[in-house]
Amino acid sequence: MTWVKSPRQIERERQRRRRALRSGSIATASTFVFLVLVALVVTNAPGWERVRETFFDGEVFAAALPDVLAGFWNNVKIFLIAEPLILLAGLLIAMVRQLSAPIFFPLRALAVIYVDVFRGVPTLLVILLIGFGLPALELQGVPKDETTLAVIALTLSYSAYVAEVFRAGIETVHPSQQAAARSLGLSHGQAMRYVVLPQAVRRVVPPLLNDFVSLQKDTGLASTIGVIEAIRQAQIYAGRDFNYTPYLVAALMFILLTIPMARFTDYLAARARRRRGA
Repeated sequence: MTWVKSPRQIERERQRRRRALRSGSIATASTFVFLVLVALVVTNAPGWERVRETFFDGEVFAAALPDVLAGFWNNVKIFLIAEPLILLAGLLIAMVRQLSAPIFFPLRALAVIYVDVFRGVPTLLVILLIGFGLPALELQGVPKDETTLAVIALTLSYSAYVAEVFRAGIETVHPSQQAAARSLGLSHGQAMRYVVLPQAVRRVVPPLLNDFVSLQKDTGLASTIGVIEAIRQAQIYAGRDFNYTPYLVAALMFILLTIPMARFTDYLAARARRRRGA
């Protein structure tokens, strides 16, 4: 036997498709009208010609594109190196803050101080302090490469944020889960590894991706300590030609990288909501 939709179900689905089509048509039309109005307001502004020459020069765009693209590869390298380090450091800090035994109080206190300090200090200041402070110590083995110093600074700064994301995920796991694991003979570490952390990490993937979207943009701050990346290359071209179109090139590169990550974050969040609803 096969299931056959009732006439009422067929009519309900038809009405749902009709409403979706109407909503999509209205949204498309309103968006088009809005964009046309914005374009008319901008292009009819008194200073539009000067802005167009300064920010939207096609020749300058084409000339700056190769060098800005080469600099953007440094942004990508910093991001790819810093991301796993941030995940590892953030997870370790979050787990240290979950230790409840009195003997671990100094470690918990250090973890709390670390999170409070690096969440309170702007990322730009952390990069400046690390980028200029560490080499000034002239200690044996301290790196002096600007890219390495930028990775260290971003790791220190973002690990504090990611640690709080992991800690929030761990605390959303009901205590009965760990109690059940302990009743089966698992130690505290085994319960965290096999029971609590898998559930916690699954729940915090969307906010983690949001942090990494911000991290990708903040790699541009590495230019303040001398890293030749996309923003620095654009600044060089802008200072030479007195034209800001290279900044538009750099902005487009960051947008092309961050938008897919943002949409993937939205997809994961929607999938998590559907699972909870099911």
